[in-house]
Amino acid sequence: MIPNHFNDYNSYVHAKMSGTVVTLLDGTVIPPDQGIELWIQKTKQVRDDFDGILYLIGNGASATISEHFALDAMKAGRIKTCACSEAAYLTAICNDIGSDDLFSFKLERYFTADDMLVSISSSGNSPNVIKGIETARKKGGFIVTLSAMKPDNKSRKLGDLNFYIPAETYGTAEVCHGSLMHCWLDAFLDTYGNGRR
Repeated sequence: MIPNHFNDYNSYVHAKMSGTVVTLLDGTVIPPDQGIELWIQKTKQVRDDFDGILYLIGNGASATISEHFALDAMKAGRIKTCACSEAAYLTAICNDIGSDDLFSFKLERYFTADDMLVSISSSGNSPNVIKGIETARKKGGFIVTLSAMKPDNKSRKLGDLNFYIPAETYGTAEVCHGSLMHCWLDAFLDTYGNGRR
């Protein structure tokens, strides 16, 4: 008998996505659709009203998700973006200053109240991500966090809008975070662009 690898995985990922919990900065729980709607409304405001920049931060696979959506949002959504993950920048900051300052260094210099930060962290506890969020909070702007693993992770208490996915493994968290990012961008393009691509 052939094992049900595909069906089992599909069911598992679906269950984790369906378990997404969205909270506001004060801890108020809102429905995921309301969270996506708020996210796209704020994205439009950053793009059209403020001429602001969308900053995305994350480590490892979360960095590649950040880069992916910095490109897609710029190309399809006409949003100014910065993924904070250029090789020369990463290696210089880690070597010269320290890995905990990887994201906060650039955000301290460039982030403004007209901008949006999206942090992507499977654990929600990466010190450089937390410091980046805290720096953005001091500067103003709108903060969205994506996290997984433990429900008491630090990042999901720090954003104006927090998406928590109850995935226990990095792989599932990354798949779900990628899907969530596609959901946000497709909804934005359907509403304020020329439709998804």
